[in-house]
Amino acid sequence: MTARAITPERDDELLRYRLSMRLGPEYANQRLDIENETEARLFGRDGRSFHLENLPKAPDLIRSCLWLSGMLRRGQENSRKLKLVERELWLPNLPERFDGFRLLHLTDLHVDMDAANLQAVINRITPLDYDLCVLTGDYRSKTHGPFEPALEGMRQLRQVIKGNPLAILGNHDTIRMLPGLEDMGYRVLLNEYLRLDRADEALYIAGVDDPHFYKTYDLHRAGGQIPETATSILLSHSPEIWQEAQRAGFDVYLCGHTHGGQICLPGGIPVILEARCPRALGRGHWLRGQMQGYTSPGCGTSVLNVRLNCPPEVTIHTLKRA
Repeated sequence: MTARAITPERDDELLRYRLSMRLGPEYANQRLDIENETEARLFGRDGRSFHLENLPKAPDLIRSCLWLSGMLRRGQENSRKLKLVERELWLPNLPERFDGFRLLHLTDLHVDMDAANLQAVINRITPLDYDLCVLTGDYRSKTHGPFEPALEGMRQLRQVIKGNPLAILGNHDTIRMLPGLEDMGYRVLLNEYLRLDRADEALYIAGVDDPHFYKTYDLHRAGGQIPETATSILLSHSPEIWQEAQRAGFDVYLCGHTHGGQICLPGGIPVILEARCPRALGRGHWLRGQMQGYTSPGCGTSVLNVRLNCPPEVTIHTLKRA
């Protein structure tokens, strides 16, 4: 019997098969079609969300402005100086056995953007102590085109992440990365949830597909089966769906996407926050009703590997029983 040649068409057929087995054929085909139609565009499906990266000459223009102002080198050095932020999240209904549970939160890694930044992330997280690592999207630097370099970077990162990490996809990530990420040991939540058990007590973590550009999130599918009295954490790439998450009853909302502005004025005031949400939700800890949120400024950089007045961050959230 003669083996079938590996061709782009054959690769696409195998990919669709794997995605169909993992997500169901309807969702898999719909997700691929949405991505194929919009990934290289400037504006997303709602006509408002956008990919600045797809604006012609945007990186060159920003680089030139920073070079002329003498801040380009400083910005590049800043992008590789990650700080560790440790926070406590006090939750009134947290099960006793999860009191002190530590979550390592990584986001917006863009691992193929700058090898020095990736190594800085690896060096920073290797000695840390935590119970679970969660990653809230944007592993690729570009929004379209080859994704193999991003998978290679995620493979290097996976070697130092302890335990079984949970991840979601961001607006830079292609659904084509899903099989590769899961083969490495990342559990990717695509409008799904996971129940963590300790003896007779449970903690629920849900994750949604991209809410920013592709608008493929589904909160009902992600958390509709979580008991109302349970403590639940939502992983979302962007803070933009905070109102829907609050109505759905989530206790904690962890996200990124904004990079905290990445290039900020003195005092950390963002020049641009690429997310349709109140600016108070653009970086750090926030509270809306009974739901606590945290928008990480992220580990990596987008468009250009520079940061000004907005250092990259690795975050550990310790859950505490109020």
